[in-house]
Amino acid sequence: MDGYFTNPLHHRLRGRVRDFAEREVRPRIPAMEASRTAHRELSRLIARQGWLGATISRDHGGMGAGHLAKTIIIEELSRVSGAMGAMVQASQLGAAKIVHFGNEEQKKSWLPLISAGDCLPTIAVTEAESGGHVLGMAATAVRDGDEYILNGRKVYVGNSHVGDLHGVVVRTGPGSGGLTAFLVESDRPGFSTGEQLPAMGLHGFSFGELFFRDCRVPVRNRLGAEGDGLAVAYSSSVLYGRANLTAVSLGIHQAILDETTRFCAQRHRYGKPLHDLPSIKLKLGKLQSSLMTARLAAYHAVHLLDQGLPCDAELMNAKLINVESAIDSARSAMEIHAAAGLFTDRPIERYLRDALHMFAPAGTSDVQLLRLAEVALGTVKGQWSQRLSETVRLEPAV
Repeated sequence: MDGYFTNPLHHRLRGRVRDFAEREVRPRIPAMEASRTAHRELSRLIARQGWLGATISRDHGGMGAGHLAKTIIIEELSRVSGAMGAMVQASQLGAAKIVHFGNEEQKKSWLPLISAGDCLPTIAVTEAESGGHVLGMAATAVRDGDEYILNGRKVYVGNSHVGDLHGVVVRTGPGSGGLTAFLVESDRPGFSTGEQLPAMGLHGFSFGELFFRDCRVPVRNRLGAEGDGLAVAYSSSVLYGRANLTAVSLGIHQAILDETTRFCAQRHRYGKPLHDLPSIKLKLGKLQSSLMTARLAAYHAVHLLDQGLPCDAELMNAKLINVESAIDSARSAMEIHAAAGLFTDRPIERYLRDALHMFAPAGTSDVQLLRLAEVALGTVKGQWSQRLSETVRLEPAV
């Protein structure tokens, strides 16, 4: 299955990322787990590998490698650290808004910096009182000559405390046509971050609050026209958010299987390895089957995206299957580990905590099911993968 979608370039990329993750990321995990705060140094080190530019064109300094390559990068990092996989997925999500909605000046200014790892971007849409109800947002931008004045608060922003450039969607008018997106530098007066609160999992990653208090942003920092904010938010979530979170879930899922099979080989019962017990072997078989199905759904969806083909439903389904199966496999793995899984000397409890973080962003499982029901009923109004096909299609190899 892997070979059906991948080529030698993908295999070499996987090897490089896996080697880096084992060498540079794994030794830092104890410190990240202890501090439960964003690991700035490691985030920058990963960014400097050039992987944030996986879907940025070579004309703008990126890899031009496509969405399957991006998936492999996030997957392999997440196999070692869900937090660092989440950091990369949030950065690539932040870059997407510029790729699709930035003008040429914005692309030339920011995409090479992101590709080189000199700029960590974010996207900030969610608010405490609106959640997934994008149209319920209350943060505002009011035009004042050649500037806009931003006021409001955003929450659950990936890379909040390490980000350099925030893509912020705020209200400039009423209704669905009253949302507009802006690029806000982290050192701009009137911008600040909230206290970084400890979370259940993804230790080393930040997803916190951003505040805008009379924050003045020049008109040139507007992404697209006034009223394009809803398109920025929805397309980023559908085409990148769901695919990226799928990749994080997939990497965690692989780690769950790796750790559990290792545990079953090390532990003995009745004079034989634990995996010789029929009940345990059945559970391992289920883990393997779930992982294979999840990877197939993930790779198939981003393969279609790389071809510029309609695939909104496949991306939704990939997120649904990967998140749910990773959580289910983590619980099954905890059952196999029994009491041994409750202690932090083994990583299995970390995998469970990290997997649960993938549930809400870019739509919970219920949201994916509601959208898939619209596919079944034939009531889908359009596909973002089709609307933006020219900018998501993989560049020809050179």
